[in-house]
Amino acid sequence: MRIAGSAGLLSGRRPPPGAQPGVFELPASAHPSDVRALIWDGERLEERTVHGPEELAAAAHAPGVTWIEVTGLGDGTVLAWIRDALGVHPLAVADIANTPQRPKFEDYGDRDLLIAQQVCRDEDAGIAVEQVSLIAAPHWVLSVVERPCELFAPVRQRIRTMASIRRMGADYLAYALLDAVIDGYFPTVEAIAEVLDDLEDEILGRPGPTLLARLHSVRRVLVTLHRSMWRQRDALAQILREDGEPLGAGVHVYFRDAHDHTLQILDAVESYRELTIGLMDLYLSSVSNRLNETMKTLTIMATIFIPLTFLVGVYGMNFEVMPELHWRFGYPVLWTGMIAIAAGLLWWFRRRGWLGKDPEDESGGG
Repeated sequence: MRIAGSAGLLSGRRPPPGAQPGVFELPASAHPSDVRALIWDGERLEERTVHGPEELAAAAHAPGVTWIEVTGLGDGTVLAWIRDALGVHPLAVADIANTPQRPKFEDYGDRDLLIAQQVCRDEDAGIAVEQVSLIAAPHWVLSVVERPCELFAPVRQRIRTMASIRRMGADYLAYALLDAVIDGYFPTVEAIAEVLDDLEDEILGRPGPTLLARLHSVRRVLVTLHRSMWRQRDALAQILREDGEPLGAGVHVYFRDAHDHTLQILDAVESYRELTIGLMDLYLSSVSNRLNETMKTLTIMATIFIPLTFLVGVYGMNFEVMPELHWRFGYPVLWTGMIAIAAGLLWWFRRRGWLGKDPEDESGGG
């Protein structure tokens, strides 16, 4: 488990030093932009694809509530539509484009900017943390994600099935989208818990050299998730301190619930970070114990062969006059003596608890 493309804290896209505020840079590898709009007013629901600034402005000013969904940041003209047709502040557009930004909340009058970070699990790339940008206005909400994902699929389905979200305003839609981002952390945190359980079993069973690298990888993931969710908690706390359009006091109770979810995730992440430290200590202790067992076994073997080597060395000396040298039973007696010495040492080591189980443990410690 690893963070895909993890780098330094200032590794995101930035305009050149000294550039005019509001300037943004788009990489050539960014996903092409796609703009869709969901418009509803009571029982009426319309879904359309937006192809120009006029259509974008018409969707935003349509009766009812409008959700403008932008996928991909590969087209700078779409960001220009957002700035000009929707009246979004250039600094907010720059924060949307120059990813990654820290999770935050910015008040631009009747256009509020919410920056969040979603976590995406990929079998090949590991865990990726990507930016989700929300612009909340009195009657519409704009969401921008870096690449196609199913993060907002449940919210889209609720809108299509005449759920209670259709009776709420744009501020509730902003909460629902932000809540989907936060709740997306729970499956990842649960997966990390399962990984840590497996690592604990492996450490207790047979610790190998790759386990420590896997532990460090999980710890890096937890540090990244903790940093992201900590900042998201602060952004939600700032939203709760705001009073007025477009995020009115009527939805604060829902944002408090989202704030509580961030605290739950933070508690779990902090617990797992402490568990990784404990597993690292357990790994080192297990490796040390295995080394001690190996050294003890080698020491016992060497100790057994010391008297045997002594006897063989004595009778291997090339003296003509030597007791038992021409004795008929000298060879079998020597072998019998060596076997008896080795067996006696093994019995004594076992009685002392140096070989096998301690006799006191076998007798129940009595």
